[in-house]
Amino acid sequence: MPKQKTVGFPWDIPQAKPDRPLSLAMERLYDNYLTPRPEDNPLFTSFRYTKLAGFDYSNHDGTVSRRDPSKIVKVNDVYYVWYTKRATPTPPNGAELCTDVIPSTDWDLAEIWYATSQDGFTWQEQGVAVTRPNKPGLGWRSVSTPDILVWQDKYYLYYQAFMEASGLKGDHCPVTLSSADSPDGPWTPCNEIVVANGAKDEWDQFSIHDPYLLVFAGKIHLYYKAAYGDRPDYLVGNGLAIAESPMGPFVKHPLNPIMNSGHETCYFPFRQGIANLAIRNGNENNTIQYSPDGVNFSLASVTSLMPTAAGPYIPDAFSDTNDGAGISWGLSHFSDKQDPTSKHSFLGRFDCNLLANKQSNELKETDIVHNPEVYFAQSLSPEQIQARQK
Repeated sequence: MPKQKTVGFPWDIPQAKPDRPLSLAMERLYDNYLTPRPEDNPLFTSFRYTKLAGFDYSNHDGTVSRRDPSKIVKVNDVYYVWYTKRATPTPPNGAELCTDVIPSTDWDLAEIWYATSQDGFTWQEQGVAVTRPNKPGLGWRSVSTPDILVWQDKYYLYYQAFMEASGLKGDHCPVTLSSADSPDGPWTPCNEIVVANGAKDEWDQFSIHDPYLLVFAGKIHLYYKAAYGDRPDYLVGNGLAIAESPMGPFVKHPLNPIMNSGHETCYFPFRQGIANLAIRNGNENNTIQYSPDGVNFSLASVTSLMPTAAGPYIPDAFSDTNDGAGISWGLSHFSDKQDPTSKHSFLGRFDCNLLANKQSNELKETDIVHNPEVYFAQSLSPEQIQARQK
């Protein structure tokens, strides 16, 4: 009997997993991702960036910084965003040289401001939303990294409340909130810790950072990040705390940390579940992930040049939808860390294609060619070059 001829993998890429032996890589192609081609995957995107109009940065001398934008909400056809703003006599000078007016880090001695826009490209800064209280009030040293929740026609800003200069012991702080009847305020602080640090020796004993709010499965989901372990041997993970009302109590999920990678928090409703951008840090950095239950996330795609501290526009963030629409744009921040005499951050716009039910090939490129200066900006230091010349 003649030996059966081996049939090779099909030329036309099968959309469904073929019934044939597959390598582990090809098994993953069908088991881990929504589609075998990233261009067809609604949870794959490339990113594009645009400079914003309307913000002044004092000639980028380091005395004015805007960073960590919140999610964007639309109220009466106007876009709103909240962010950390620092306006100090000098740029950050480190923990050893900081004073009551000289910041230690870019987010020290900061307050929460807000801006509005008609088109998402040109913004008008409206003023301060949450000021630092007098010492020893909660957040007297700095209030930063806000995110917004809209719940039963009322607005809630959650943010980090620093009681000491960042860097003195680390980056330690809990989360508190202020509330208002309008996105324009006035904002009333609750003056209480809303999400407390973990118990001694737990992964989040020092850090509850980047609070990020969604309404999912009938409850308020607050995602947060914590850096755990001694530097430089540390990890950054994301956790989840759930509540039935804005003031809590917020109950931390027993599976925390729910994400093993990602320096910031960026989540959004997607179809029946929640999607996540795993930005920076960890083995799974530069990935987009998905969870049907908002807790257990799996890789959905791998991408590059992801937005730092992304604050997307999410129309259905608080509608408790079971058909999440996804996202297509938002704001992020950029930081110039090359010159220590002018350290600061500034806001920019990112665009992407993470729409659940409106598929197009726009912003689905995998073969992106960057300007060579993008690569050479990541050069070795003079000391590293000298060491390699020996």
